[in-house]
Amino acid sequence: MARLANKIALITGGASVPARLLSRRTLFAVIVSSILVFPVSGTNAGEADTASDNWQSYFGNDKAWSYSSLDQINRENVGKLLPAWAFSAGASQDGLSATPLVIDGVLFLPTTQNSVIALDAGTGRLVWTYTDKPSEGRSGPRKPIGLAAGFGLIFIASADHHLIALDQKTGRETWNVEISDPRQCGCGPGAAPLLVKDKIVLGVSSLDTGHRGYLDAFDARTGKLVWRFWTIPGPGEAGHDTWPEELWRLGTSGTWLVGSYDPTLNLVYWGVGNPGPMIGGDYPGSKLYSDSVVALDADTGKLKWYFQEIPNDKLDYDSTLEAVLFDDTLDGKPRKLLVQPNKGGFAYVLDRATGAFIRGYPVADTINWTKGLDNNGLPLAPRLSLSPGVEKLVCPGVFGARAAGHSTYSPHTRWWYNTSYETCTFQTAVPAKPPKEGFTFTASSYRDTRVPPTAHPLIAAFDPITGDRKWTFHTNSANVSSLLSTAGDLVFGGDLFGNAWALDATSGKKLWTFNIGTGISSAPISFAVNGRQYIAVSGGLSYVASALAREILTDEEKTKLPPVGSVLIVFALPQTSSRAP
Repeated sequence: MARLANKIALITGGASVPARLLSRRTLFAVIVSSILVFPVSGTNAGEADTASDNWQSYFGNDKAWSYSSLDQINRENVGKLLPAWAFSAGASQDGLSATPLVIDGVLFLPTTQNSVIALDAGTGRLVWTYTDKPSEGRSGPRKPIGLAAGFGLIFIASADHHLIALDQKTGRETWNVEISDPRQCGCGPGAAPLLVKDKIVLGVSSLDTGHRGYLDAFDARTGKLVWRFWTIPGPGEAGHDTWPEELWRLGTSGTWLVGSYDPTLNLVYWGVGNPGPMIGGDYPGSKLYSDSVVALDADTGKLKWYFQEIPNDKLDYDSTLEAVLFDDTLDGKPRKLLVQPNKGGFAYVLDRATGAFIRGYPVADTINWTKGLDNNGLPLAPRLSLSPGVEKLVCPGVFGARAAGHSTYSPHTRWWYNTSYETCTFQTAVPAKPPKEGFTFTASSYRDTRVPPTAHPLIAAFDPITGDRKWTFHTNSANVSSLLSTAGDLVFGGDLFGNAWALDATSGKKLWTFNIGTGISSAPISFAVNGRQYIAVSGGLSYVASALAREILTDEEKTKLPPVGSVLIVFALPQTSSRAP
């Protein structure tokens, strides 16, 4: 923890920092002095849009943009960013890979210890803390990394698969409902809840254990379950015949991540994961609604349309990543569109009112499981398949082109920014055992996930409709952080080695970097307090990020990984002293 301690020691603010971290006093004093003495730069310092001062949902809005309209920090002055304050969230095996919310000057931070911490967003001063204590043995496969807010409440999905509502002002528990018992299903909550009108919508995750996937909506005021959409149709439901009878009850198809919402169409959009068995297996059928984007009526949960990207997926390519909503003109007519990437390395552009396929294009450079997509958006045959006892190189590998984190869309540039790991894996099919509830359901083995010598992990800017690549930024390793874009023409993120960074959104040039002392797999956010814009970055590696690091890094690179930390660093431009020189 030495490097992390040294970084925290550099940062001023009201957060409680253990005395053992306050080392290198001289350097600490220099940083404090720079924060207090120099002026705030930025063209809109006193003109921030009130609505954009907050970050009220996981993506910042219902459209999954991960975009801030604040522009006080911009490509001209971002090089001056310095830490304004920091908060240590305490010891954690996984570190802190959380996305905070900011509402009216208060920052709400979820932690992997099933806690929510409320802080003064301008200083880091502690306001209140809530800690849930799950029963022993009830921890699910996913720990909370995001929150939702509404009706004066903060919502967190705990690791033991409960949904909890807290009073926003006091942190007191208002209601607490159990969704399911992870000891039985081997499942847990999705990445974060999503507020949709008067409901909290939440997915379900697993480690590809035997269970039947679903998406739930709860009354935000009471916690009562309002509707459930099963991602595997039951008897008598459309699509049930796409599953073998012996498989549908435990065919997985989880809703791991976070969806989006169009209030005009009143539709919720969510991505669905791979069917079981994960990777391989001889079960026939397209297995709806696995590997699909589904559009549901927000009031009833009824399916309005679906688009299945990979029927009968046997390579764990999922379609759980974010569905990004945007409006544009197509063939001279205004259209409501969405773009969604999947782990298989392609992005799909759909009409979000009807689900009609418009276009697909690769977002990864290294793809060998198919030659491309046909005019209906389906993978071209022959698709790569695994055979027992025959090892094959599969690209993208078991982590996909991107397995976690999220992209960003900027209405300022009208470009979409996405990450590709560019990794491949040697895989071999093995006989699939019959599914058993709560136990991993797989039909392959793998080894040696690597970035091929001819590939380079990347972040790229795309025209979201045509797929035209505007620029490519090659990262020093697979980028595991989510991305944030801002009206200051910036794209923010971070890497495994602890470097937070900002790119020019129009050129891809790196303009700023700061090492926070622990790996970064979180989503940066931006907010404003009293006219001052901030960028917040959480430090710590999620399960996917740490597993990927173990797979792809050389022994020498692993020695350069900083220790696991659990810290929130909040950056801003330097402030002015009113004293005369």
